[in-house]
Amino acid sequence: MTDRREVIAPRAENLTAGVSYVRGWGEARRGSDRLAAQLAALGLEADFPGLTADVSVRGDGLVRLGTVRPEAALLLARLIRAGLEARDYEARSPATPLH
Repeated sequence: MTDRREVIAPRAENLTAGVSYVRGWGEARRGSDRLAAQLAALGLEADFPGLTADVSVRGDGLVRLGTVRPEAALLLARLIRAGLEARDYEARSPATPLH
């Protein structure tokens, strides 16, 4: 099943010739590894045991979070929001001149 932005796509169960599944999976692996490292730095690796790389039928990389507790999902949402707020704050702040 694919949403309107084609973010949620079906898994590649039956491979199609000419589709670069390895490239898509490699991108997903780099993304999942980076997310896993950040979660570990926050002590949250145990809250996302199903975090894994995958690939869709079109060769698009997918990062699967797996099944998580509601508390872990809420914490992740708060962390994302805090990051967005920090980014927006920095964008509004005038640059400090370097001397």
